[in-house]
Amino acid sequence: MLYVGLDLSRKRLDWQALNRAGAVAEMGAVPPDRDGLAKLAADLSGEPVLAVIESMTGARFVHDQLELGGWDVRIADAVKARGIAPLACKTDRVDCWVLAELARRELVPEIWLPDPAVRAERERARFRLHLVKHRRALKNRVHAILFQHGVPNGHSDLFGAGGRRMLERRALPEPWASTVRASLALIDTLDEQITACERELRALGADHRYIPLLTSCPGIGWVLAYTIASEIGDISRFATARKLVGYTGLCPRVDQSGERDRRGPLRKNGPNYLRWALVEAAHTACQHPHYKPVRERMRERHGTKRGSKIAAIEIGRRLSEAIWHMLTTNQPFAPAGAAASLAA
Repeated sequence: MLYVGLDLSRKRLDWQALNRAGAVAEMGAVPPDRDGLAKLAADLSGEPVLAVIESMTGARFVHDQLELGGWDVRIADAVKARGIAPLACKTDRVDCWVLAELARRELVPEIWLPDPAVRAERERARFRLHLVKHRRALKNRVHAILFQHGVPNGHSDLFGAGGRRMLERRALPEPWASTVRASLALIDTLDEQITACERELRALGADHRYIPLLTSCPGIGWVLAYTIASEIGDISRFATARKLVGYTGLCPRVDQSGERDRRGPLRKNGPNYLRWALVEAAHTACQHPHYKPVRERMRERHGTKRGSKIAAIEIGRRLSEAIWHMLTTNQPFAPAGAAASLAA
């Protein structure tokens, strides 16, 4: 058995192989493309290989290609791996040795790897959000240009029919006028792309077993439901509701020692898109009778602005708990369950 540590960069993949005794058997570097990975798998094909690579962009491609070559490849949580083996010296060669040694000692902090179907779902939902962020940035730029030139905006939707007519009548100086015209053209293009993405998501979501359950939850429409379902993947991998809440990254950092108990910012581990979707849902769910008291209590304690933000995070955590129970028991959202969670 060989234990191989892999360190991926944009132009090459460094690797180091250890034998059962922990001695360096071989090392080298290959291009991180199909041909380079196929050559690496062929060069070390004489005995079984257990390889480890840190989670990062491109790690899944390396994982898939080397597993096609007969390797057993694990993807390690980068933060936890550094916590297990902190080093004063950090180079590509040292990183490879650390990962190989973790594999040899069976200490790999392995992360869950979604299957190709779940990856495709995530890509569709994430690309839609990517387009929405670009559209929002363009709209904000147009609003900023009008403000810079003292142009009042009396329209609730500046980019609707009435707002467009107003923008055509306003004679802005160059180059700001060209910027507004180009921004409006790009917004129209993004509108078409986002509509096409949503049409595809709606068609695919009709057969997803989680989405009808998720849409019964306060604040979750079908777009957020598709996003949450794709980011969670298989609910059975979370043994308890607390495990799912921890995965969302909506829990604060905790530093306890003796009588000291400090709570810091959110941990923000887990998918950013799942955390975003739950907070977005929480902003609407705060109007629900079972979650509204949370927002009112936080506003009284921390003020309207800060209290609303804290309430959204707290409600997001409670929605996570409700989602775990819904998907695990295959039951829609139950107000009694929400009330019990609130009382707790």
